[in-house]
Amino acid sequence: MNVTEAMAKILKSEGVEWISCFPSNPIIEAAAKEGIRPIAFRHERGAVMAADGYSRLNDRKKFGVVAIQDQAGAENAMGAISQAFADNVPILVLPRGSSLERIAVRPYFTAAITYRDIAKHVETISRPDMVGSVMRRAFHALRNGRPGPVVVEMPADVCDQEIDEDKIGYHSPKVSIQIPAASDITDAVTTLLKAEKPMIWAGMGVLLAGATEELKEFAELTEIPVYTSMPGKSAIDERHPLALGAGSSATTLAAREWLQSSDVLFAVGSSMTRTGYGQQVPPGKTIIHNVGSLEDINKDFGVHIALPGDTKATLQALISEVRSQLGDAGRKGKTDVVEQIARTKAGWLETWMPVLTDDKEPINPYRVIWELNQNLDLENSVVTHDAGSPRDMMMPFLTATSPHSYIGWGKSTHLGYGIPLMIGAKMAMPNRFCVNFMGDGAFGMSGLDIETASRSGAAITTIVLNNGGMATYPGFSPTARETFGVSHMYGDYAKIAEGMGATGITVTKPSDIGSALKEAQKLNAEGKTVLIDIHTRAEDKRSPAGFETVTQWTRWD
Repeated sequence: MNVTEAMAKILKSEGVEWISCFPSNPIIEAAAKEGIRPIAFRHERGAVMAADGYSRLNDRKKFGVVAIQDQAGAENAMGAISQAFADNVPILVLPRGSSLERIAVRPYFTAAITYRDIAKHVETISRPDMVGSVMRRAFHALRNGRPGPVVVEMPADVCDQEIDEDKIGYHSPKVSIQIPAASDITDAVTTLLKAEKPMIWAGMGVLLAGATEELKEFAELTEIPVYTSMPGKSAIDERHPLALGAGSSATTLAAREWLQSSDVLFAVGSSMTRTGYGQQVPPGKTIIHNVGSLEDINKDFGVHIALPGDTKATLQALISEVRSQLGDAGRKGKTDVVEQIARTKAGWLETWMPVLTDDKEPINPYRVIWELNQNLDLENSVVTHDAGSPRDMMMPFLTATSPHSYIGWGKSTHLGYGIPLMIGAKMAMPNRFCVNFMGDGAFGMSGLDIETASRSGAAITTIVLNNGGMATYPGFSPTARETFGVSHMYGDYAKIAEGMGATGITVTKPSDIGSALKEAQKLNAEGKTVLIDIHTRAEDKRSPAGFETVTQWTRWD
């Protein structure tokens, strides 16, 4: 066998069932011969995004694998790899490489050099007998430490060479669990129990560690409320009385109040990265920080108690310590935190109800979110936003329930991520209803992968907020917009979807949104991809005030 075929056998031994790709790369054929299904996307970015979605929902037990060609293919993939890197998502990227003699020779693109700033681990197979050790290090990096993209570049001349099977020497690496020092666990619990107003900031690491039950148990024992970061949304059921909600740059009132007034913040399973697409942490707090990677501790915030280690094991240790200090019941029912949260949530939701249930036309995009909450089986769905307005509208209001019922993403915010991301999610959880919520600007970035969903049988639903422009930038270049139409864009997206083998549904009345969602769920269950083209007003408001008038243009006069 040659080196490429050896790599395919290693992937098979690691339980890889499918790979996303954009031809050509010899690993595609080699994988197919091993019974690994290749799915071709319409662009390399889409292939990487789908691998990202698959990995997010598999909690570091399975990984998205993407194969791309050298030169232009490796160049085109960079944006999506950057997004996975920013959000700490473990994916395996297999770019074909130029011959060794052309590496670093202009204008040949060398992924192993260029990707170093957007990947956790990058390596080139420079000799046939290295294939086993290179792939061992790759899977070790996928399973351990800070999650992120792992790149194995496949130079054409090396990977075409023969290797004896007994010289591959592949050993599958295992997960290594680390836990914080016992004294730090004790100090963390003591500090939290003595705090006047503590809170928990839960990140995606809770999901990847499979620690959602431990998070819930710890919160209930201590009666400390839980806020989730955007990638951490669904780490706790948002119907739970201790759930404050999730946040991008927009969040719930309860979350905002606790973020402002809390004295001790326990970040668990979170990198605590400062980002313009997340909530800011005011100064002056005592911070307790659990994360799997030491390099994230004290990165953006001064940490008073560091708890580096596996999030599940850390929460289990914290739970034991709480019971040691307070008894098995903890302090359940001994605080008024639940009542405080309930009052704040009720008042906040009351102010937003006229917006969420708005019957006016063109359709208010917040009404679409309301209808999603009313018409989806939330425990058996996977929902995601796209970049821009859809992200910040969805984050406070779409109710996340079971783990991975929502995918929050976006420290790098690539428009159009939602469609391929949902294809990957559907491959991971084929029995769930998978839906992405995007604007018409985002559709232009990845809309052709509706055809990929149709062709592959990964039946998803895409909701396009068709408002004829980019609502995220209401004050953007008024002269350019008004005189030359910059940021205005038009399309019959339902008709476009029909041309790609999907079912297109057009909605112009608020009262028809619910029936369209129910039809989409039925069609997806039958294996049919759906696009719902909803004629909406162009809005970018983050406050319930001012919705009685359209403050931007509307296409649907």
